[in-house]
Amino acid sequence: MSVATKANPLLSYLPLHLSWRRFNFRTICSGRLGFLSDSEPSSCDPLPDVTPRTKILETFREEFEIGSKLISFETGKVARFANGAVVMAMEETKVLSTVASGKGDAVRDFLPLTVDYQEKQYAQGVIPNTFMRREGAPKERELLCGRLIDRPIRPLFPAGFYHEVQVMANVLSSDGKQDPDVMAANATSAALMLSDIPWDGPIGVIRIGRICGKFIINPSMDELSLSDLNLVYACTKDKTLMIDVQACEISEKDLEAGLRLAHPEAVKYLEPQIRLAAKAGKQKREYKLSMMSESTMEKIRNLAEAPIEAVFTDSTYGKFQRGEALDKITQDVKKVLEDECDEESLKVLPKAVDTVRKNVVRRRIIKEGIRVDGRRLDEVRPIYCEAGNLPALHGSSLFSRGETQVLCTVTLGAPGDAQRLESLVGPSTKRFMLHYSFPPFSINEVGKRVGLNRREVGHGTLAEKALLAVLPPEDDFPYTVRINSEVMASDGSTSMASVCGGSMALMDAGIPVREHVAGVSVGLVSEVDPETGEIKDYRILTDILGLEDHLGDMDFKIAGTRKGVTAIQLDIKPAGIPLDILCESLEPAFKGRLQILDFMGREISAPRTQDERNSLRLATLKYSNDAIRHLIGPLGSVKIKIEEETGARLSVGDGAITIVAKNQTVMDKVQEKIDFIIGREIEVGGVYKGIVTSVKEYGAFVEFNGGQQGLLHISELSHDPVSRVSDVVSVGQQLSLMCIGQDVRGNIKLSLKATLPRPTMVADNVVQESAAPIQPASPVWASVGDDSDGQVKESVSLEDQSVTILQANEGESFTSSTPSFLIRSAEECADEEKSAGLHEVSDSISKRFSAEELNRSSKTLQLKTEKKDGINAKSIRRGTKLTAKVYQIRARGLVLDLGGEIKGMLRFEKNGRKDYEVGDELRVECLSFTNKGVPIMFRVKDE
Repeated sequence: MSVATKANPLLSYLPLHLSWRRFNFRTICSGRLGFLSDSEPSSCDPLPDVTPRTKILETFREEFEIGSKLISFETGKVARFANGAVVMAMEETKVLSTVASGKGDAVRDFLPLTVDYQEKQYAQGVIPNTFMRREGAPKERELLCGRLIDRPIRPLFPAGFYHEVQVMANVLSSDGKQDPDVMAANATSAALMLSDIPWDGPIGVIRIGRICGKFIINPSMDELSLSDLNLVYACTKDKTLMIDVQACEISEKDLEAGLRLAHPEAVKYLEPQIRLAAKAGKQKREYKLSMMSESTMEKIRNLAEAPIEAVFTDSTYGKFQRGEALDKITQDVKKVLEDECDEESLKVLPKAVDTVRKNVVRRRIIKEGIRVDGRRLDEVRPIYCEAGNLPALHGSSLFSRGETQVLCTVTLGAPGDAQRLESLVGPSTKRFMLHYSFPPFSINEVGKRVGLNRREVGHGTLAEKALLAVLPPEDDFPYTVRINSEVMASDGSTSMASVCGGSMALMDAGIPVREHVAGVSVGLVSEVDPETGEIKDYRILTDILGLEDHLGDMDFKIAGTRKGVTAIQLDIKPAGIPLDILCESLEPAFKGRLQILDFMGREISAPRTQDERNSLRLATLKYSNDAIRHLIGPLGSVKIKIEEETGARLSVGDGAITIVAKNQTVMDKVQEKIDFIIGREIEVGGVYKGIVTSVKEYGAFVEFNGGQQGLLHISELSHDPVSRVSDVVSVGQQLSLMCIGQDVRGNIKLSLKATLPRPTMVADNVVQESAAPIQPASPVWASVGDDSDGQVKESVSLEDQSVTILQANEGESFTSSTPSFLIRSAEECADEEKSAGLHEVSDSISKRFSAEELNRSSKTLQLKTEKKDGINAKSIRRGTKLTAKVYQIRARGLVLDLGGEIKGMLRFEKNGRKDYEVGDELRVECLSFTNKGVPIMFRVKDE
């Protein structure tokens, strides 16, 4: 029920023809009726048309073609409230750039220009893979693209224009074919042309590539990946504003050709911007310029010029001594102005004194050719190099040029440690990183350490591009490499010092770089005609100081090898520099670079080998995907446990595991754990770690190589006789075992004594504790634990003979170029005969010549000096031939009486004669000795 009905109950009973609208009642408010005015439409009048009209957006568009690419500028459709807004399109890639300026008066002495470039993931149809599913702080690439836009537009703002200006560039869509950074720079130029902000544009920015010696205009990302040159060039109609180069040792001649090609191509962007500004541009507004009166400037010049010139004339001043002297001059001038109560001059004093300094330094360089520190124009400062100054690290170096000093360190990592990139274009990972750090103490200041700094990111990327050209391919060197460049002291061109220090640190880390890379910064001091603005005279400076950078016209950083240039970055202060002067600067930069390379080569000229230091180790192991899943474990628990216990890092790929360890000891420990968990291919002679799972009378069962079982026979426990298995091993004990074979049923046979050193033995067959152990080239024989287990073959070398020792089943065939036997000690024969249940010899003989008795008899041999028939222990050597008698017949061989109570052993040949009788005489030759000194014989033909 409505409010009106509640206030007036009778209204609910009114018939339809007596309703309030029929009597022109307008409404019911608080129970009172009002009348409908004549101006208000009644229910009988037609309602007005409220359908929204179509809004017409007046848009302006310019299309043109450069390098076979159709390009367009458009304004008026989006961002209409911005001071200037332009959308630039190239194929399916579109970039919006907007500009705005502050409205208040500028009370400052610098231009607060801010450039923000942003790539949002919607531009490629992707949701950000972050917890909040939105973009966060600016990434490195966004900061670098912002610098790329800032550097060419900043010099074109008029002197004294200190109003706040903000440029925002956003990528609207990207097809992945074109890099949006150059497009954003051109769109920003067009937006500034449309705005009412005073600016001496337009500019053109273009990218040049080179494939197989042929230059390409505006290369696509696929073409850029094949190119050995990535040149970004910005200019006005007749002057250069910015150069940014990454190259693979391109020669100065080819680089100059690329620069001269880029200029006319970049100029093609200017005319479309001028036409668009003529159609839709705003009239430039009058802004208040912070200019200094000529009388104030002259007054401060008269007070400060002479003492400033005296400071700059004295080349003994260091950076801080010179700075303190100049500050004292400023304070002296300030006192004079305060005494005169000259408030106007006091406001502009810092700027005026800086202008005086600039004029003094530039005049001395132009007129006299003398620099601030007394050097010649093409002279490089003194250099100090040291590689490996931090030996505990993978690689390190210390590089000093003048008072600029940089400490560089190298850290190697696994391929999985590569940096993940979320850029709209380019690779998804980066395996080489150079992180540049500029702490406040490097210039003796107090400051806070904050996050990513635009300057630090820019300098680090420049040095990174310079060194990237000499790194080995990823297939040859799969490591991830990180260089940290810590500026210890700064007095000019710390980025180029980072290149030099980083190159030495790479070699110190053993990374196979092709050759050293060095960098030097070239400056310019020019004299300009005030009427025409043209340069009348100029000087090119090699290896500029921080003060020369501040007071000069440009900072032209050039890095490369002896073969060519790898990276360039040009920053200028005036509104453009002729290209001819820049090309002329390449020659002194090359000469200075060679001088620095000579110093670096004398300190370290080739990569160190890994054997020289405790360096990082990397190994890639191939496994099946099932084995890798077993290694990773639930939620990665097994992998994490291995990393925590060893300190190594494991990266898992498709069918491969990459291990990165601090040194070889850690690498061995990790591989041992991996082998124990998932195993590796078993090889005869391979040594494996295993754990005893059960102990039997005849041996022990061992679990090794990822869960496989093997038998450790009692005869393989030790070189000495073992009566009980439990005396040597126990359940749960970890052992290093050698695989000695596999029986016909696939059972793996292991040996512990094969991994142990043999007892000492001398050539005269006398066992002494002090005797040196005999180290044969390979095992002479192998003990047979259980003959029924199959066969074991060992290839051995004795002097010039090759003997194949075979443990074979009945019926198996074998051939050998020399007599082949399986040779055993007496106790081995007795143990085997007992375990096999073979008692072909009478009990009396067995008891009479037991293993223990033979051991005692062998020891007795040491005390015997007189032997009958002229035979004694010293006369029997390897190769000694003699006639022996059969003393005892065993199941697999004979015990021979060699004379002089010396006993020897002879093994039956396969398919050979076995019908011997006690007392038979045989012609035999000594082959070797057991570890107890018992001669091992084989039969020879009678002479």
